[in-house]
Amino acid sequence: MRSTRLLAVTALLTLGLTACGSSSGGGTPDAQPESGPVTISYGIWDKNQLPAMQKIADEFHAANPSVTVKIQVTPFKQYFTTLQTAASGGGAPDVFWMNGPNFKLYAANQQLLPLEQTVTKAKLDLAKYPAALVDLYTWDGKAYGIPKDFDTVGVWYNKALFDAKKVAYPKDDWTWADFQSAARALTDKGKGVFGAAAPVEDQAGFYDTIPSAGGQVIDAAGTKSGFDSPEALKGIEFWTSLVKDGASPTVQQMTDTSPGDMFKAGKVAMYWNGSWAAVEYNDVPELKDTVNVAPVPAGPKGQISVIHGLGNVIYAKTKHQDAAQKFVGFLGGERAAQIQAEAGAVIPAYEGTQEAWVRSMPQFNLKAYVDEVATAVPYPASKNTKAWTTLQTDILTKVWNGEVDAATGLEDLATQMNAALAKEK
Repeated sequence: MRSTRLLAVTALLTLGLTACGSSSGGGTPDAQPESGPVTISYGIWDKNQLPAMQKIADEFHAANPSVTVKIQVTPFKQYFTTLQTAASGGGAPDVFWMNGPNFKLYAANQQLLPLEQTVTKAKLDLAKYPAALVDLYTWDGKAYGIPKDFDTVGVWYNKALFDAKKVAYPKDDWTWADFQSAARALTDKGKGVFGAAAPVEDQAGFYDTIPSAGGQVIDAAGTKSGFDSPEALKGIEFWTSLVKDGASPTVQQMTDTSPGDMFKAGKVAMYWNGSWAAVEYNDVPELKDTVNVAPVPAGPKGQISVIHGLGNVIYAKTKHQDAAQKFVGFLGGERAAQIQAEAGAVIPAYEGTQEAWVRSMPQFNLKAYVDEVATAVPYPASKNTKAWTTLQTDILTKVWNGEVDAATGLEDLATQMNAALAKEK
């Protein structure tokens, strides 16, 4: 969802919040429609999606001439830091993107407007979105976000490198063993080519292989770590074995040059990436017809990808509540989903609109991403996700580097993660 990484989740808000009058219902009870022209702000972080978002804003304005939408693009690395500062000062965008790892934090601190009135006024049917995403943006029994899109993870591969080594392209039903075998066969140290990239990556990495091995990163309640299980160990060793075998660049090499850049330069044959990557690769002429995507390979418990999706939310302190609700209602409708699908930027969350996204870049096997929804698992999150993802990165980097063995590192991670989760209660 996005051409970003969800690892950079913001720390616990120090907003000094006070209860908003709207926190007890679906909007301020005495809010009245605005009579004059208004301009509302819409905060997003992905410039690749800007054209589609602008088209949606323009069509909304055409249908609602008194409301103009001004889109604010903030790069993801600064997005939540900027949002935190703006919300603390009472000046966050009227409408903005929200992700799963941060949602509970903002909802619990009463920075988001409950959307019961928005849903009713726009006649939105929440059953039209994946249930997991509706639940993701529900807090204390109330909907605070309307699902915008979703993303799953696939394996992008360079056909030219496969052809050079006479290695068969990945099949839809391939396995971990197939992937590992291909990674070794595609590695050519003389040419500086690696068969795969194995970065310390959560969403497009071990968040997929751990459940595929039968484990979990965190329990469904978001209160207990799952890193200290034999299954989690298998999911981690899937990646570390690639580094040990020399089939993947080392952590240092991937720090010096990002694995994504290595893949685009033809120095990595296979690279796990989310559905958001399709637009990026489609926009590079030398890659457009050279790369393709396959579903993630099946582990001991099958072919499993993590699923996540963005939600459109309304700032609780917006001065233009009526206009903001109208816009979010439009964003949640079928037409906005169709615009997103046709642009190819993301997989829209609205039921029945995903096929247009698949057709938007026919040279890629984008159906692989959509087909994965049936077996996908939710993105791991808790109220203060940052508290333990920082631990996750620090400890797993040591595991990847060989500073500590995987079993010891995961036991340590689980212990520290559980301590952090206990503080959320």
